[in-house]
Amino acid sequence: MPSRRPIAQLPDLLISQIAAGEVIERPSSVLKELVENAVDAGSQTIEVRLEAGGIRRIAVIDDGGGIASDELRLALTRHATSKISSLIELESVHSMGFRGEALASIAAVSQLTLTSRTRDASHAWSLEPGVAEPIAAAGALGTTVDVRYLFDTVPARRKFLRSEATEFGHCMDAMDRIALAFPDIGFRVFHNDRAVRQWLPAPALQRISDVLGDDFNEHGIEINAQGGLISLMGVVTRPTASRARADRQFLYVNGRHVRDRTVAHAIRSAYADVLHGDRQPAFVLFLRVDPAAVDVNVHPAKHEVRFRDSGAVHRFVNHTVTQALSGTAGMASGTLAQSSSPFFAATGEASRDAAFAGQPAPYSWQSVVQQPLHLREPGAAPGTFTGAYTGSAGGASSSASSNPALWQSVYEPLNEQAPTWPLGRALAQVHGIYILSQTAKGLALIDMHAAHERVVYEQLKHALDAQTLPQQTLLVPVVFRVTDKELALALECNDQLLELGFEMAAAGPQSMTLRAVPAMLARGDLEALARGVLRDLDQIGASRLLTEQRNTLLATMACHGAVRANRQLSIEEMNALLRQMEQTERADQCNHGRPTWVHWNVSDLDKFFLRGQ
Repeated sequence: MPSRRPIAQLPDLLISQIAAGEVIERPSSVLKELVENAVDAGSQTIEVRLEAGGIRRIAVIDDGGGIASDELRLALTRHATSKISSLIELESVHSMGFRGEALASIAAVSQLTLTSRTRDASHAWSLEPGVAEPIAAAGALGTTVDVRYLFDTVPARRKFLRSEATEFGHCMDAMDRIALAFPDIGFRVFHNDRAVRQWLPAPALQRISDVLGDDFNEHGIEINAQGGLISLMGVVTRPTASRARADRQFLYVNGRHVRDRTVAHAIRSAYADVLHGDRQPAFVLFLRVDPAAVDVNVHPAKHEVRFRDSGAVHRFVNHTVTQALSGTAGMASGTLAQSSSPFFAATGEASRDAAFAGQPAPYSWQSVVQQPLHLREPGAAPGTFTGAYTGSAGGASSSASSNPALWQSVYEPLNEQAPTWPLGRALAQVHGIYILSQTAKGLALIDMHAAHERVVYEQLKHALDAQTLPQQTLLVPVVFRVTDKELALALECNDQLLELGFEMAAAGPQSMTLRAVPAMLARGDLEALARGVLRDLDQIGASRLLTEQRNTLLATMACHGAVRANRQLSIEEMNALLRQMEQTERADQCNHGRPTWVHWNVSDLDKFFLRGQ
């Protein structure tokens, strides 16, 4: 058994090397700390020079305020900083750095030279760790931090670095994150004396395009929302531009790039109804909150924050992104989508009313959203669901399709003096899949299944939220074979199934009887509908249904209840679907994130045929 060592004070160098292990993971970590210090110094231009992916050299040159010669030695000392001086300032940090340990930690695992010149100095001064006093040096206004041979004095850390190309890639990722956060600062990056990046000062949206490419601009929706002491600005991409990886998700809190579960969940929830499977959205979002309401001192590398009222932040972000995503499809152009669409308004009551400008609309938008109109039989009470659109592919004929009087009363509150509808008037059905419509400004092409799927889904959600989901008892119950697992699941989840409008019972050892379904889905493929719901319940589990879990089930139900491809629709049926889309939230995307319609202006059509050229 080894003998006990006495407790002893660790040497300062070892303390700094231990601290470096928490902060300095690889060259990109060094680069991040140095560039953030340059930002805090008030720089207008920052130049970065890398060699061997940052392993051999990282130099950051800025034109900020500089460091006085008598403070250079202190700048290389642990826990020495000009950014905070009390606990009160720590609890409301405005700067990127605040702990005063980055330079000392970096110097402990590399060869570092610090050169700086202030505005009132006649020349620059330079200092290296271990040297007593700084020496005069040549240098312009600002600070240069030159870091060479990272981890050469710590072989155990050096061997964990990857190839030069990999480390260079991480360095560029760090530069992308910082460049997005500070569009008013110019950045130049050199690698092995070759210029690889240059970002000139630019507006925020232009900087996003410069860093992430024009495709981000093409599929982007601008967000700019304020709520008291909190604001959210930036760009989110349309669901149709989702990605397989979450590699283009940039969240900034008060200018600091962070990974935060609260905000990430709020964004995922906003996309939940319009994103297919495991696809990932892309976004660049800048969240501004009162510095006193967020704790940035919860992670060694400052990658995480803690909000004092995380619930309020979650609600604000979720609501803002949800509103921005509403009404963003149907755009055939390749420019950044504003937060309101010319057809489906995306944010705010005023912009929604603008979409119906000049139309006889004796109702408020809220009343349409809260009490959506539905297809109903003549003489039936308002809000009675008939499922007039539902049915399997090539499905059963609808009683409504042969009754013109029904279609004249489908949309009674807006059927005066033939107004110009946002989605126009249907002209024809194309290949049994699409509806061609003429609008006031051009042509629209609508995917009828995707569009109706969204309409039915939103109707199901509204009805379930209001606890008014009507159930229809089947005149002839549907009996179908099931596995032992499906039978046990149906019995276990009986309460959840009743809540969703289903009544099922065992009909034998391996058979199930479906006796009742949601009324609006009664004309669908009921066996496929029941199997789909059981499959989702199996994946979700038999626990109490949360909102997200419930919506997953409703999405499956809507998919089975929506009109199928090759179902022949009359002109009246097509127009009724268009009118329902116009009063349905998020009618521009189906539940899986596919667009439901696209629009071409007359000017776009003229370009196709070279008219006027």
